[in-house]
Amino acid sequence: MPDHLHLLIEGETETSDCKRFIARAKQYSGYRHAAIFKERLWQRYGFERILRENEQTAVVARYILENPIRAGLATRVQDYPFLGSFAYTLPQLLESLQIAAQSD
Repeated sequence: MPDHLHLLIEGETETSDCKRFIARAKQYSGYRHAAIFKERLWQRYGFERILRENEQTAVVARYILENPIRAGLATRVQDYPFLGSFAYTLPQLLESLQIAAQSD
């Protein structure tokens, strides 16, 4: 999305710290962006939330992947260039979330 970022992250240990991860990611990317473009990247405060046990990760993942379509930035999930995963390939994500990999 041009004006915001969606991340779906999962801690791998009991000591994982989501807020610290977000703070560090914003610090490092903001520093680099400011060095190159001479402007701030991030607003002072962001919004993050933790999924509750009754919330399904797949529903949130699907919402994130389809967000560029709702915003009119792409017509198919796979056409939006700024999405991905460190854990899964795009075809794996589309299949697991039952998002049709539409052909042209």
